[in-house]
Amino acid sequence: MDYFSESIKQAIRTVPDWPKPGVQFRDITTVLQDRTAFRKLIDAFVHRYHGMEIDAIAAVDARGFIIGSALAYELNAGLVLVRKKGKLPFDTLVEDYELEYGTASVELHKDAFHPGDKVILVDDLIATGGTMMAASRLIRRIGAEIVEVAAMIDLPDLGGSQKLRDEGLAVYTVCSFEGE
Repeated sequence: MDYFSESIKQAIRTVPDWPKPGVQFRDITTVLQDRTAFRKLIDAFVHRYHGMEIDAIAAVDARGFIIGSALAYELNAGLVLVRKKGKLPFDTLVEDYELEYGTASVELHKDAFHPGDKVILVDDLIATGGTMMAASRLIRRIGAEIVEVAAMIDLPDLGGSQKLRDEGLAVYTVCSFEGE
């Protein structure tokens, strides 16, 4: 684990048994509150993508907006918001995905990208991968190219990052919590 990863992982608060017994909730608010940790987080992404021709950062509702906006600014790229259904005011594309109990949907403006745009898809963490998978399908439907799916945290025991890789997507996470 590198300098960025270890210090960011240490700044993440783990809340046991929330929102239900047996869940180890990874609370990113402690990273955001700590100016040094937050800077290291954004720097980790900037260093990874600096020098690449990235047209846009697609940020997933809602914590992905925090990382995505800072990253888009630093990379001089556009910022596109992947929202929960019913939150965007213009013509949208919608993609449903499975939750543990039921389904949810994300949407994207139809004109969010141009065909061939190079995009980084970002969120705070990858758990089961459902939201990121749905967002990636929307981006691809418009004709943009996903350079990489990126997140602060990977929870590999839940299989989401592998599911994304199995769909042919490159995945980058700053840190992971495996077997914890």
